[in-house]
Amino acid sequence: MTCSATILLLFALHGLAQAQVPAPKPAPVRPQPAKPKPSPAKPSGAAPVQPVAKPIASSQRCTFQIDNVDRQGAVNETPTGTNYFAGGNVRLRCRNMQIAMQSDSVAAYGGNIVQFIGHVKYRDSTLTMDADFGTYYKNGERWEARGNVDTKNLKTGSTLAGPSLDYLRAVSGVRDTLEMYATGRPNIRYFESDTAAGRKVEPYVIVADRVRFKGSDRIWAGGKVTIDRADFAARSDSMRLDTGKGSDGTLIGGEPILRGLGTDSFSLRGLRIDLALTQRELSKLTARGEGHAVNRDWDLTADTIAIDLKTRKLERTLAWGKKTRPYALSTTYAMRADSLALDSPAQTLREVRGFGKAWLGGTVDSATNDRDWMRGDTVVASFVPSDSAGRKRSVLSRINARAAAQSYHLERNAKAPRRPSINYARGDAITITMKPPAAGATSGVDRVDIRGKVDGIQLEAAGDSVAPADTSTAKGKRR
Repeated sequence: MTCSATILLLFALHGLAQAQVPAPKPAPVRPQPAKPKPSPAKPSGAAPVQPVAKPIASSQRCTFQIDNVDRQGAVNETPTGTNYFAGGNVRLRCRNMQIAMQSDSVAAYGGNIVQFIGHVKYRDSTLTMDADFGTYYKNGERWEARGNVDTKNLKTGSTLAGPSLDYLRAVSGVRDTLEMYATGRPNIRYFESDTAAGRKVEPYVIVADRVRFKGSDRIWAGGKVTIDRADFAARSDSMRLDTGKGSDGTLIGGEPILRGLGTDSFSLRGLRIDLALTQRELSKLTARGEGHAVNRDWDLTADTIAIDLKTRKLERTLAWGKKTRPYALSTTYAMRADSLALDSPAQTLREVRGFGKAWLGGTVDSATNDRDWMRGDTVVASFVPSDSAGRKRSVLSRINARAAAQSYHLERNAKAPRRPSINYARGDAITITMKPPAAGATSGVDRVDIRGKVDGIQLEAAGDSVAPADTSTAKGKRR
């Protein structure tokens, strides 16, 4: 038996084909001896089966066919099986399949293990792979590529470059979905598997100590994970991403953080960050446990913080929690409640709502180290955009407190500049309207409306006076 015939009979190998491979042409039908026709007087129960060529299923295992060997191959019979060796620009392909492999030399052992050595190349209709060394294990249909591995998915455009990759292809009766494992901090440019027509395509650039793929739309990564794209950057110890039916992901471990990039940047931290995707774009981020979010308008902490995104901009933020009650802080106000909602269409703050023991405080007064505040079961603060020195920002325009509303206001006292007047009011609802902003800053209170059962108090200090001098002497003091 020739070397070529030996390897054809001994080895079945796919060589990293994707699950969807075009169906090959049927093999030619061999002539069969003519069979006598059944007697018309005694018809059979079914028509005789005629020999036909059966198409090879896309998941069927590959049968090697050698196209070129520069140096004569060798066969070595051993007690455990037949070993085959070939060298010099070895080119192989899978019979009746669009799969081709090439390397400097090939060594096959016992019909179960095939090694590809030097300048290894693999090509099919959907995948290309280059490496220094490759090993195929027939049992389990496993391919191991080692050394300068460079892989590209021709369907999605995704690429992987690294020192090591294991590939487990989809094979009927073995596994229904292809899988890949990479170690050694591979660099991955991960394109979405089904990109909407006409939309700009940007890859996720993923780097991690180890990565696992399942199909073309699910990926897991562990060990110092970094994910970068033009609109965001994320860091964590572990990551899961599903751009297919699941349309979600998770960052966990190592104090995960996600930063929105660009002129309207923001950041989100937590013990865990969950991702939601809509049409394969990030649409929602949820930090669970020790949540902390920051953008140009506020600094927010809470047990849980959920951020809605639209066209890659922060649209709305929700915060709640018992261990850490939501607390939002900016340069001009602070707000606390059982839960908070911040509306920021196109990443411009328009409204903040506090529910459950809500409290909103204004700017801290430098003289008294105190601030104005409002309180109620619900507090709603409205903002308007303002342009200061070419920088857009949001300024407070209106505050409304409802249900057991209270307000506390400090007002400069002309008679006692160091001791401002104090105004405290209660009512079913209190609304404060601010003066229009001037030069990018609020200009104080314009109007206060109190409705329902109303009461309050106004405290005003007397004019500043000089304390009487101590006229006592040592002689006049009582002993």
